[in-house]
Amino acid sequence: MVLGILGTIFNLIKMEKEKKLETILEQLKEYEKLLDLDGEDEISEDLTLKINATLEELNGEILTAQQEDLRTLKISFINKSKNKNPEFAYEGDSGFDLRADISEPITIEPFKRVLVPTGLYFELMKGTEIQVRPRSGLAIKHGITVLNSPGTVDSHYRGEVKVPLINLGEEPFTINVGDRIAQAVIMPVFGEGRVKLEQTDSINETVRGEGGFNSSGVN
Repeated sequence: MVLGILGTIFNLIKMEKEKKLETILEQLKEYEKLLDLDGEDEISEDLTLKINATLEELNGEILTAQQEDLRTLKISFINKSKNKNPEFAYEGDSGFDLRADISEPITIEPFKRVLVPTGLYFELMKGTEIQVRPRSGLAIKHGITVLNSPGTVDSHYRGEVKVPLINLGEEPFTINVGDRIAQAVIMPVFGEGRVKLEQTDSINETVRGEGGFNSSGVN
């Protein structure tokens, strides 16, 4: 049924705001009015050709939008902090900064650790994770790093992201409100639902075999 097809397509893209799609939808609605007046058994060949051409144009726009969605992974988040929203600072950046959501400065003594809240909550797609990694500047200048680097935020976790920091430097280090304390990198993973663990009596041999730490040497 043509009317059913038009209704389904309209529901699928009714939230689309682009001018071109709005124009196509308006044209389809005009055709729908003509169909209501004439009845489906009296559709002229000219009207049929126009409807088919418009549907093909609409299908092309939908395919283009789907391809763009595949290229862009959309992650929803809530920011309950007073800090600005996380963002990629430069084109080509792998990660975005996580900032301290604290009411007052925190000082980390040498070889002590602290859990720092960020006020951020993420809704990750299944098959992805957030890796919480140290910021290289803090690590090399002050010895401040993520304790369990890289930390993992699983796709089904909906709580606040908090960063466990440790001071491996020789001096106390103070974290101020809004400081960038770590970086987050969104990564694809093969976890539950995509990996099946199978017990076996043997595994394939390789050249390295059971060689452990430093088995390949230094040079």
